[in-house]
Amino acid sequence: MCGIVGYIGPRDATPIILSGLKRLEYRGYDSAGIAVLQDGKLHVRRDAGKLNRLLTLVEEKPLNGHLGIGHTRWATHGEPNARNAHPHMGATGEVVLVHNGIVENFLALREELAAEGVEFKSDTDTEVIVHLVERYLSQDVPLEEAARQALGHLHGHHGVVMISSREPDKIVAARIGNAGGVAIGFGEGEMFVASDIPAILEHTRKVVFLESRQMAVVSRAGMTLQTLEGEALDYTPDTVSWDPVAAEKGEYRHFMQKEIHEQIRSLTDTIAGRVDFEEGRILLPQLNLTEDFARRIDRIIIIACGTAAYAGMLGKVLIEKIARIPVEVDIASEFRYRDPIITPDTVVLAISQSGETADTLAAMAEGKARGATLWSIVNVIGSQAMRISDGYISMQSGPEIGVASTKAYTAPLVDQYMLAVLLADLRGVISAEERKALVAELARVPDLAGQALAREPEVAKVAEALKDISHCLYLGRGVNMPTAYEGALKLKEISYIHAEGYPGGEMKHGPIALFDESMPVIVLAPRDPWVDKMISQIEQTKARRSPVVAVATEGDEVVASLADHVLWVPEMPWMLSPVVTVIPLQLLAYHIAVLRGLDVDQPRNLAKSVTVE
Repeated sequence: MCGIVGYIGPRDATPIILSGLKRLEYRGYDSAGIAVLQDGKLHVRRDAGKLNRLLTLVEEKPLNGHLGIGHTRWATHGEPNARNAHPHMGATGEVVLVHNGIVENFLALREELAAEGVEFKSDTDTEVIVHLVERYLSQDVPLEEAARQALGHLHGHHGVVMISSREPDKIVAARIGNAGGVAIGFGEGEMFVASDIPAILEHTRKVVFLESRQMAVVSRAGMTLQTLEGEALDYTPDTVSWDPVAAEKGEYRHFMQKEIHEQIRSLTDTIAGRVDFEEGRILLPQLNLTEDFARRIDRIIIIACGTAAYAGMLGKVLIEKIARIPVEVDIASEFRYRDPIITPDTVVLAISQSGETADTLAAMAEGKARGATLWSIVNVIGSQAMRISDGYISMQSGPEIGVASTKAYTAPLVDQYMLAVLLADLRGVISAEERKALVAELARVPDLAGQALAREPEVAKVAEALKDISHCLYLGRGVNMPTAYEGALKLKEISYIHAEGYPGGEMKHGPIALFDESMPVIVLAPRDPWVDKMISQIEQTKARRSPVVAVATEGDEVVASLADHVLWVPEMPWMLSPVVTVIPLQLLAYHIAVLRGLDVDQPRNLAKSVTVE
């Protein structure tokens, strides 16, 4: 959600911070601001709306200095207007800060501060933090000590970055709980702070990720790291391998379109180094999985939200089919409230693109507290979900800028397929021949995805026929039931068309009442064990006069004779087919949204990284 960028060094901070904020637009926001130390005083520019409005403010009233922080805000407390935008400055004008998270006890703190004579200039919970810092800074202590005491009052999860005109040689950054990441970037005689890696990739790949209850004091020369209790900590910077060019649109009109096409590369990278095709084996060393534990696992609980949860639904089918381990899929926001039954041999597997999703992190903490082994499938190296896991699989998708997830949906499908094969091998439930056959299928996946992507012009023509619809239903069975859910979600997210996904077999249990000429139905009908059932569903849909768009295997004349439109996909292994069948649905949603003139990369009300409940 909210984005943070900070800079200290010899260069002008303003363009660095504004450029970093631009690279964080994918997180979703409704206001933006910047604070820079100029001529010994802190100056703030902020406004509601998109970043262009902030750029205009800075052009009208320029800021120049070597120390600054910036922020893009997604409103939680207070309307998205200029007075509630970050950064927030204290009454003395000596401290300014930005904040990700929710101060759960802000009303009590606000009353306490008001009783001390503090006058509030915004409706936000964040403003209480800057006044608390000023309270302790008045006791003539260093900024980091004032921050430590102030943060001790807060309930909830927070990422906080602050600067002070009293100490122009430092930035103080802290993290409490799971309110999104705080990364410190290392340059030559300069340092960077960001809530997400793309903001600073242009300048550095050496970073330290703050853990919960850690504070960094950042200067031009480097940083010191300590706990919020004041204990000094050692650290070793991580090296992030993402290419900065990967955060740019390149030849594509939108990031989402670029990322849909990047699936060939992301699927290749997901498989590379993890598959021994000669021996027919899967290698997932970061999972820290032993044969003994694989044999002891009594159940896997997959926890995730949104798109990641739909990926988990396929994971359930694959792991149960291949590895013969019972699997449950839980929406992360519900998991910790349902008193789950967990044994020492239970695995909780979290799936999260950002690795910072608040509900998923809270569910992981609940699983850990109950004695489960934690695994995660994440895209962001060094993210909280990765760090708290006992083992992990990296998606290898690279930065995903568009809010509507695409390549970070297909990568975990392949990750879970590989996990299923590895578990089956270690548990001894498949033969060497079966294992080698399953592994061999992986080699075909990137090329199959490429064949589906090559049909984009055909998908765009179908989008022309559907661009004015108001409602849409998606039907799928077996491994492609989650594909129906994900396809409907994509259409909802970026075109604002009401769409619902259903299991094909549930059509007669309610949804069929909606079928008529105005209700298009998108049917997943590739050649798989359920294709005959889905053809029957198409026939019943046509009998109710609903237009049918079918996702079908090339050459399927039966489906072609029944459907109004066909989105063709190549012949493929049925267990891996969802990696390919979702691609035309991604493209369909994309092109419909473009034809409707909508903001594809930043759909309304949505954020890329949901870091608060």
